[in-house]
Amino acid sequence: MPSPLPTLFVSHGAPTLVTDPVPTREFLRGLAGLLPRPRAILCVSAHWDTSAPRLGSAAQPHTMHDFYGFPDPLYEMIYPAPGAPVLAGRAAALLSGALAPAALDEGRGLDHGAWVPLSLMFPLADIPVAQLSIQSRLSPAHHLELGRALAPLREEGVLIMASGNATHNLREVFSHGMDDPPAPYASEFAHWLTGRVQAGDADALADYLRRGPNGPKNHPTADHYLPLMVAAGAGGGQGRLLHDGYTFGVLSMAAYAWG
Repeated sequence: MPSPLPTLFVSHGAPTLVTDPVPTREFLRGLAGLLPRPRAILCVSAHWDTSAPRLGSAAQPHTMHDFYGFPDPLYEMIYPAPGAPVLAGRAAALLSGALAPAALDEGRGLDHGAWVPLSLMFPLADIPVAQLSIQSRLSPAHHLELGRALAPLREEGVLIMASGNATHNLREVFSHGMDDPPAPYASEFAHWLTGRVQAGDADALADYLRRGPNGPKNHPTADHYLPLMVAAGAGGGQGRLLHDGYTFGVLSMAAYAWG
């Protein structure tokens, strides 16, 4: 019987990550080679936020250009991966059985939190993808339970990939250059986060705003942190650091794996 696939959390930064000559781009381009080939991907993106869990079930999800003010060529990019409606239905059943009803959404495409890292990892766009929403009004512990409910998918050849940012203070980004050294408040939080992931300390991860150094400053909103909780819940136990680095001085581009 094949081993369960790991779960991933990747920091996706700005949409220009797909073209910027930065270390995280090169890391993502090589990441798929370190993994067994999945039969399908369930992507949890910071950029789909709903009041209750929803799963994209389109047979051919469109590429969403859900950003503004970037170079024109970025709006011409598409990621034509097939959808995974069967996976979406399976995930919805797992969530509905363990937590609360989860709905399917046939009209949802792939937002940039999904297609930007996926286009670097799997550029042939030949692996079916379904996307799962976050619920930023609900707690990190809720998202941990989402992940735990989805854990059986790992034994079914599904790669659970969460996409957000290890630190994410957009207001601070505009006062830094792309190659600036990391701001101390961001690096302190990222170091703490890596330690808690490696220790498998789910309670501390769920209490990141209070226990993490400058938690509220690093995550003024929860959206880019909550995908990590889903990955941690699905992976279970201790995680490991796959990639470290910063962009604009305040965005930690850390990536982690569990399992």
